[in-house]
Amino acid sequence: MILVGTSGYNYPEWKGSFYPSDLPARKMLGYYDEHFSTVEINYTFYRMPTEKVLGEWASTTPEGFMFTLKAPRRITHQARLRDCEDLLDTFCSRALTLGPKLGVLLFQLPPWAKKDVELLTTFLGWMPGDIRAAFEFRNSSWYASEVYAALRDKNLALCITDTEKDTAPMEMTADYTYFRLRDEGYKPSDIARWGDTIAEHASDLKDAFVYFKHEEEGKGAEFAQTLVQNLESR
Repeated sequence: MILVGTSGYNYPEWKGSFYPSDLPARKMLGYYDEHFSTVEINYTFYRMPTEKVLGEWASTTPEGFMFTLKAPRRITHQARLRDCEDLLDTFCSRALTLGPKLGVLLFQLPPWAKKDVELLTTFLGWMPGDIRAAFEFRNSSWYASEVYAALRDKNLALCITDTEKDTAPMEMTADYTYFRLRDEGYKPSDIARWGDTIAEHASDLKDAFVYFKHEEEGKGAEFAQTLVQNLESR
């Protein structure tokens, strides 16, 4: 299954482009889930999600809709994956409140964090076996065979990030995959090309998660809708 969405949904600046101009904030998720099958929640990067909020999301969205939660910066940027087993356990335990609507946990490392396979292997050993996770490395030193091997050993995904500057290697390290399409200047031909790429890789996997970047003009939602239409036309 290919699930497509955006990084976040609660954006007043999208009113008039994606959302109706008079749509109340409390109804944004309900409108969003009519158009997309998944959303990447970024506010969890700044604060640990509560079970109450996660439970409300799970109960108010349709069957099959999935949430990806971005790991708290206390894990990825402050602890930098070190000595944070208890914090990781709390995050994972709360994420499981979503039940079958939990998609993936995204761990985004800072650009200054360079490859440390021993550190990564230790951290991956703390990951619960029943949770899917994707790792976004923003320092190219991590793009190495020993890193891919460590992820494959735990069936965890390398995040395929595409920006204006570069694209991560197309390494499939799990039975699911994860794309973050961050360029704000995609043309229809670019999205069609990504549709080809995603469909090709997803054919051998259980799920593919795809998220477009949030920006003020609502292009991310437009790009996501274009990709959905592209995939549905196949």
